[in-house]
Amino acid sequence: MYVKRLLLIIVGLLSLGLAIIGIFLPLIPTTPLLLLGAACFVRSSDRLYDWLITNQHLGPYIKNYREGKGIPLSAKIMGVTFLWCSMLFTILFVVPLLVVKLLLAGIGAYFTWFILKQKTLVKAS
Repeated sequence: MYVKRLLLIIVGLLSLGLAIIGIFLPLIPTTPLLLLGAACFVRSSDRLYDWLITNQHLGPYIKNYREGKGIPLSAKIMGVTFLWCSMLFTILFVVPLLVVKLLLAGIGAYFTWFILKQKTLVKAS
């Protein structure tokens, strides 16, 4: 039981770290990684789960997604824009193999679809 709890905390912390990096690097999906971290913490550490949910910067990602409220339009626009800027740079200037370029374009298309299909968060005025 102790080993399982420890592994869940480690996976949760790694997921949380990647999610924080994903805030700045659009190729790393922030919300799914935060959800994974929350799922690990809820099964292993009440203290870490409560901290994550009540964190003023990270908590809203989880709460809005979990409550089905969606994500802000500005986050969608920024996410898709940064995603394709970095994908196109990589496809055009970094990767020489056509099959990898096509794979990257497919991954970019999938994450664009995933972001755009999410409900847009409407802020109360």
